[in-house]
Amino acid sequence: MSDRPQTGVPPQLCIIVPTFNERDNVTALFGKLDAALADVPFEVIFVDDNSPDQTWNVVRDLARADPRVRCIRRIGRRGLSGACIEGILASSAPYVAVMDADLQHDETQLTRMLSLLQGDDADLVIGSRYASGGSTGSFGSTRASGSRFATNIAKRLLQIDVADPMSGFFMVRRDRFEQIAPSLSTQGFKILLDLIATAEGGLRVVEVPYTFGARLHGESKLDSLVVMDFLGLVLAKLTNDLVSLRFLLFAFVGALGLVVHLIALYLALSINVPFTAAQGIAAFLAMTGNFLLNNQLTYRDQRLKGFSLIRGLVVFYIVCSVGLLANVGVAFSVYDQEPIWWLAGIAGALMGVVWNYGISSLFVWRKR
Repeated sequence: MSDRPQTGVPPQLCIIVPTFNERDNVTALFGKLDAALADVPFEVIFVDDNSPDQTWNVVRDLARADPRVRCIRRIGRRGLSGACIEGILASSAPYVAVMDADLQHDETQLTRMLSLLQGDDADLVIGSRYASGGSTGSFGSTRASGSRFATNIAKRLLQIDVADPMSGFFMVRRDRFEQIAPSLSTQGFKILLDLIATAEGGLRVVEVPYTFGARLHGESKLDSLVVMDFLGLVLAKLTNDLVSLRFLLFAFVGALGLVVHLIALYLALSINVPFTAAQGIAAFLAMTGNFLLNNQLTYRDQRLKGFSLIRGLVVFYIVCSVGLLANVGVAFSVYDQEPIWWLAGIAGALMGVVWNYGISSLFVWRKR
């Protein structure tokens, strides 16, 4: 590490690095940053989501050796966007960069990005894979195609005139970010897309091309759930944030639960179970499925495990009992007036959607 004195020199640049199981990369990354920013007073804030590999312990060792390193260990909450927001708001430097810990972003571009911000040429500088001169580098053909497809969707639907709005490598003026931060989503993985869309053209944006590198250690955090996060974020921005990303995911799970509900109701009625009992059974099965799927998808940043999972399911049954009674009551009322089983089932199921979402957030997956 550098032996340059840093005591008493306020940082001009803060690099936010969200981490999850990156213990083999953080020391190498800090070494690269130290070399690339030789003439820049900087600090690095690693925001760790309580990594099972104890990445936070490695970061704390770095922090003891160098005061420019800080560690935020988050317990009970997960997600790249939330980690970035929390890290940026914890910084004191006037300029803040976000980059991954996997060594795939080009740290040598940081000084150029900083000079653009300091020269008052931009509010936001993006490390771009798709601007002229940039490259996706180590991307396989499938991932490259998926990335370009998602980028085109975001640009067209949200009317964003940026080549790489899905980049995870960018630098922004902290004061401008703080103005927008209250309207950003803490869920999902695409903090830059959210930032640009929320700003609604209010940010001066410059893109700096770079070549995306290859991961040396650890595993990619991308999975099929990222697709849901992305689509949910786009839909949320299209509705001017009238509905949250989490509610959209909850509604998606609810739609699947409705299918389960209708199938169970049909099967129960086909064996001559009285309608009231059949509706109750169908609602119970759908509610159980919804809880398990929401735990894996909608609330995966607060995912319940072990005894907490069992406790959460029990609490979910209890707090949703009022919704279940309303569900059955509305369905029976509709069926009594118009004996169309699927119409009555839908009416009852929809009655509990908003109730279940609010109660779940307050009592089941509450932040601890």
